[in-house]
Amino acid sequence: MPIDFHDPNNRLTYTTREADASWSSFLSSIVDVSNKRVADIGCGGGIYTKALIQMGASHVVGVDFSEEMLKAAANHCKDLPHAAFHQGEASQTGLPSNAFDVVLERALVHHLDDLEPCFREAVRLLDDGGMLIVQDRTPEDCLLPGDEHHLRGYFFERFPSLKEKEVGRRHEDGQVRKALEAAGLQLVHSTRLWETRRKYTHLEELSEDLMQRTGRSILHELTDEELQALVSFITGKLEAAPLPIQEKDAWTVWIAKKA
Repeated sequence: MPIDFHDPNNRLTYTTREADASWSSFLSSIVDVSNKRVADIGCGGGIYTKALIQMGASHVVGVDFSEEMLKAAANHCKDLPHAAFHQGEASQTGLPSNAFDVVLERALVHHLDDLEPCFREAVRLLDDGGMLIVQDRTPEDCLLPGDEHHLRGYFFERFPSLKEKEVGRRHEDGQVRKALEAAGLQLVHSTRLWETRRKYTHLEELSEDLMQRTGRSILHELTDEELQALVSFITGKLEAAPLPIQEKDAWTVWIAKKA
């Protein structure tokens, strides 16, 4: 069944981890957020809102459509005075125009059928010369084979029926590029990012994380029995893998600029 982001029982599965240093290092190589005003659109549980503050942003506003997610995000960032949260849609945030130096849209666009309104809203939010950073998975990213790092590949090896669901909600690289251009943004660069998701000291720790479906919306398509079968399949694949296991996710990142 699809995940309900308004469900209080789901919100904590998106706030129980911190952004990995691999992500912060990558972002720093693209843009220096020190003393910058940042909008984190589709902020979910505030994981990356918090990371942006820790990287030196002067003020970060997290936006999400889900009130329950925003409650969790506010709690996750409760000790950070420069973080604020606002309920709104990606295409209609309700935030002021020309008020931000950077807009981050991480793991957002696969929830949207039409990308152009979202990108036009980012243009409105950005000050002149501001930067939009879009991070999401293309179909190619999703269907890379499974190994001891790319555990998601095993999801589709064990349950091929998940492929159609996963690919169906993802945008091709060309679609994203076209929508950015149509919104009036200049694509500066695009690249693949292997972001470290988590390190597991033993297989039992990995099994527990998978069974909780932590931050993996695609696993809500499986019944509890199917999920248990998947966990057994993955741990069987990894029996001989050296510990700790470092899980990584493949993403495509598009960096665009407001003229």
